[in-house]
Amino acid sequence: MSEREWDVLAREEVFAARPYVVVSRERIRTGAGVIVDDFYQVALADFAVCVPQLDSGEIVTLWQYKHGPRRFGLGFPAGFIDPGEAPDTACRRELLEETGYAPGALNSLGAYVDNGNQRGSFGHYFFARGCSLVASPRPDDLEPIEIRLMRPAAIDAALAQGQFSVIHHVAAWAFARAHVA
Repeated sequence: MSEREWDVLAREEVFAARPYVVVSRERIRTGAGVIVDDFYQVALADFAVCVPQLDSGEIVTLWQYKHGPRRFGLGFPAGFIDPGEAPDTACRRELLEETGYAPGALNSLGAYVDNGNQRGSFGHYFFARGCSLVASPRPDDLEPIEIRLMRPAAIDAALAQGQFSVIHHVAAWAFARAHVA
């Protein structure tokens, strides 16, 4: 097995609707030396997602419609990272905008790409401890958001019942679950 990274020999942008999506065709050489003339990459906007916990142990969750899966589902505060914005800053901003809560402490749970070959989006995951209500929510989503304070066991049950509709929120819960008090 080759441990070499792939080389990009040429890159052509074939579609762009910035900041949401850029599609590129690359000519690449694999670690094994194989040339692929049309390896497509899809770069979606980077995002931050946060699992916020109150001192009471409750988790701040959101119930909202998402058009990708075309249904309502359970999730957490999340949103795009603005150009030049640090992921933790975006996380704090989205948490405040969508819920009115601010974290006492914010811990990074890692950053991951969601598609192993075509890239997709790059997600930054956070766990916020000691959150407190400091403002009224000001969500800018196209649909209303229902804030639900839930106990961890209830979120586990919701996951088992298929109530999450977006994999990034499932991943956020999986990353945060070991940190939940």
